[in-house]
Amino acid sequence: MKKLLAGLFLSILVLALVACGTDKKEDEKSASGDQTDNKENVTLKVGASNTPHAVILEKAKPILAKEGIDLEIETYTDYVLPNQDLESKDIDANYFQHIPYLELQIKDNGYDFVNAGGVHIEPIGIYSKKYKTLEDLPEGATILLSNSVSDHGRMLSLLEAKGLIKLKEGIDKTAAELKDIEENPKNFKFDANTAPEMLVQMYENDEGDAVLINSNFAIDNGLNPIEDAISLEDKESPYVNIIAVRAGDESKPENKKLLEVLTSKEIQDFILEEWKGAVVPVK
Repeated sequence: MKKLLAGLFLSILVLALVACGTDKKEDEKSASGDQTDNKENVTLKVGASNTPHAVILEKAKPILAKEGIDLEIETYTDYVLPNQDLESKDIDANYFQHIPYLELQIKDNGYDFVNAGGVHIEPIGIYSKKYKTLEDLPEGATILLSNSVSDHGRMLSLLEAKGLIKLKEGIDKTAAELKDIEENPKNFKFDANTAPEMLVQMYENDEGDAVLINSNFAIDNGLNPIEDAISLEDKESPYVNIIAVRAGDESKPENKKLLEVLTSKEIQDFILEEWKGAVVPVK
């Protein structure tokens, strides 16, 4: 009987110790590991042009998800709403514009935005259905430009780099305007009355003799800048497309991680493979 009672007591004691150990492990798990499991992802809403910006963001989306960031992409077909929505906090960042355009928008609208970092360059192309080379453009040819003044310096600098015009000495070429053309050997006529998103349609309708088109609009409408343009902006262009955020938000971990992923080798390789040099990563 004594042996039986001693054995029973020992069994109860072992079970009690096991139960206490299990409860302790569960408590420790609740205090540590489960906190990671229950941690919610951060949502980051980014406004972007359809192509290539939104396409690049879609590629980055699963990478960011692994870092605890749920990326929401809001697409735009114009250059005005993305900054308006950033100011009104409808989005957390935008990815569609280059530095001179951002600076002009800040100057004109008083936006308190900052450049959080550059991602890629989209070379502007000169397109023509009538002529195969720049040398073929005749005396008095009509060249269509964007009606966005912020594009003029870039487009005129391209025309100067290709030897078609010469701009006045000493001016800030990023801010050049038509009035700053000093030499125009072939007496080209410049038509700057078309919205940038409509320039592809003007080209398709065979309007003018040559049309200058931003690569994002060209690609978005099925053109291949490398194959279809008769001349293309050099890859060393200073017009880097950036991530713009409200001042102070550039230090947020999710914004820093966004830029880190967009400039990673994986995304750079994707950009080069996808657009064959029509879109060029900055690193």
